[in-house]
Amino acid sequence: MEHVEAVVIGGGQSGLTAAHALAQKGLKPVVLEASDQAAGSWPHYYDSLTLFSPARFSALPGMPFGGNPDRYPHRDEVVTYLTAYADRLQADLRTGRRVTAIRADGGGFTVEVEGEGRLSARVVVAASGSFGRPHRPDLPGLKTFAGQVLHAADYRGPAPFAGQRVVVVGAGNSAVQIAAELALESRTSLATRAPVKFARQHLLGKDLHFWLTRSGLDTAPLGRLLKTPPAPPVLDDGRYRAALTTDTPDHRPMFTRLTDDRVTWADGTTERLDALILATGYRPHLPYLAGLDGALNPAGHPRHRGGASSAHPGLEFVGL
Repeated sequence: MEHVEAVVIGGGQSGLTAAHALAQKGLKPVVLEASDQAAGSWPHYYDSLTLFSPARFSALPGMPFGGNPDRYPHRDEVVTYLTAYADRLQADLRTGRRVTAIRADGGGFTVEVEGEGRLSARVVVAASGSFGRPHRPDLPGLKTFAGQVLHAADYRGPAPFAGQRVVVVGAGNSAVQIAAELALESRTSLATRAPVKFARQHLLGKDLHFWLTRSGLDTAPLGRLLKTPPAPPVLDDGRYRAALTTDTPDHRPMFTRLTDDRVTWADGTTERLDALILATGYRPHLPYLAGLDGALNPAGHPRHRGGASSAHPGLEFVGL
């Protein structure tokens, strides 16, 4: 048993920031990252992904993003930035360490690591995010649909779908982005249960994040409400609204059923479908807390108040 002051589970942007904050308070955190690099889920996102916030608003504490502060960094730039941040971090960062379970242990916790033994700590920060648990809604006929089905987590680019009939499900940023680029290579529809809501990315020549910061609306508690509305709007510089207006992709109400290799639309029409892409979000990925009594609710979501566990003092959540 190795005894440490604090354990952070997950070496993505939330975990690295948590480790930085702990170090600033004089603690010596150990960061356990399951993959071989500290970049979180970013290396696995689709090829064309860019941030929705400018570089100046995307930096982690203690290290500017670098380059033009008003640009929107690409996925690969974020990976490079995060790995550089991890190299400078005043913490014991251990990659290839997958946490399998956490047990309560006399006012602290025992952290079990696959193939590596155990650590004990009085503080544990769960920062494993949600990418490992993509949400796949139980759509009518989905289980027996004969076409290709994948989640946005598995999507990389439009080339494999060239010339195919594709439907993207979802009304968020990723759904609209993916559908718009697919529509350039294939016959694509965006299917949603409600209208797509757009928010202007620029106001009076400045990015939306500038105005949220300048006005103070980006701070708690009002900021938390603005960041987690029931249906977050799609941040748009005009291109995605224009794409839907010109039917590239076309936007339709949610289909009613999938049957064999066909889709049935709300108006009763049916057609053959090659592929279905679910841009339907994620859920907290916390399997190592399943055996910690009261830490999670029946749906696997953490029981917490402001990031602090409601059941176990010293257990914290970030990146939710």
